[in-house]
Amino acid sequence: MLYFARRNTSLLKLGRTEFDGIALLKTCTNGSSEFVSGVSMSLVSMLYNMQLMKYAGENGVAAYGVLMYVNFMFLSIFIGYSVGTAPIVSFHLGARDYPELKNVLEKSAEILAASAVAMFFAGELLAGPIAMIFVGYDADLAALTVHGFRIFSFSFLFAAVPIYGSSFFTALNDGFVSAAISFLRTVVFETASVLILPLLFGVNGVWFSLVAAEFVAAAVTLSFLAAKRKKYGY
Repeated sequence: MLYFARRNTSLLKLGRTEFDGIALLKTCTNGSSEFVSGVSMSLVSMLYNMQLMKYAGENGVAAYGVLMYVNFMFLSIFIGYSVGTAPIVSFHLGARDYPELKNVLEKSAEILAASAVAMFFAGELLAGPIAMIFVGYDADLAALTVHGFRIFSFSFLFAAVPIYGSSFFTALNDGFVSAAISFLRTVVFETASVLILPLLFGVNGVWFSLVAAEFVAAAVTLSFLAAKRKKYGY
């Protein structure tokens, strides 16, 4: 406000505002994937807690709490990168610089793949120390947490694809595909896996459910990327 209140020679100046319902609708539609992710995360967490109470009792719920804290810390790397590169994707799309748009996607794939592998090995190696930090006061709970985390860590190998894919399509102003990826990943695939896999594998099925959901979500995201390639020129 101070900048615009002073005299300046730039082409940017404050003017009278007008209500633009179409622009607001597009904004809300394009951001629907983030809305879906936020709401579904709470719903899916309740399902996980219900299943863990059934198959592993209170210790299972406590272990899941630890995994979710650590999971968010790890996935923040993917989320931060995806959100940070979205303006670059939008810029090159608007400039119709399709070779550079393709370059951004390819470089992002390389960076995220390397990060995913590093995070997987970090999860496997740090499962014990992390469990001791949070639940070291109970040997049985710590053992359950370590076991669950070492299964859970496989999800890091696939999670980057749907997270980046959803943000990528948001940057391309394709809110429908972005929301579809988020909805399928968090609501459909996670809900289905956490309800079905425990019936087959018991408590291990709960830990594997996120791995299965991320794997299927990654496959669906790659399918969307392939299908929309010609339309957006990447």
